Amino acid sequence: MAVADDIARIKRQEELLVFAAFDEAVAFKVGSAIRDRAIAENLPVIVDIRLWDRPLFYAAMPGSNASNPDWARRKINVVRRYLRSTYRLVLEQQRPDRTFKVGEGLDIADYVLAGGGFPVTVKGAGVIGVIAVSGLPEREDHGVVVDALCDHLGIDKRGLALAPEEKS
Repeated sequence: MAVADDIARIKRQEELLVFAAFDEAVAFKVGSAIRDRAIAENLPVIVDIRLWDRPLFYAAMPGSNASNPDWARRKINVVRRYLRSTYRLVLEQQRPDRTFKVGEGLDIADYVLAGGGFPVTVKGAGVIGVIAVSGLPEREDHGVVVDALCDHLGIDKRGLALAPEEKS
């Protein structure tokens, strides 16, 4: 039941974490907030914020590595195709190999089932871009983005946060 609860919570995040407007200045504020948290908490992540036609913000933190930008790029492609959170797709698809079903026709070189990509949605316009974080376990990548969006939009993140992952 925990997976179903997480999916419902992520759908709620996607419904509520919507911007009135989104431009370079907003991308810089949100990206800088994620970067500031990464510095404060020593998170080895990269942050990539972009509209569909161009990048708006990028930062690589100490401890991130050469594979993180590629993971982010593949997460970005997934958000662009499905217009939803990559972690939601991870939970919905339940594919331990991180690939999409063969019938989807998505090359693993360009698409990955991994959390950390979140749609940038603007009221009245829909999904116009993506915020991707890579470098932590996928649930944490997702949470970093959601926390930053809640803070920026003035939404109580406690009401939208996923419960801590149960250890088996």
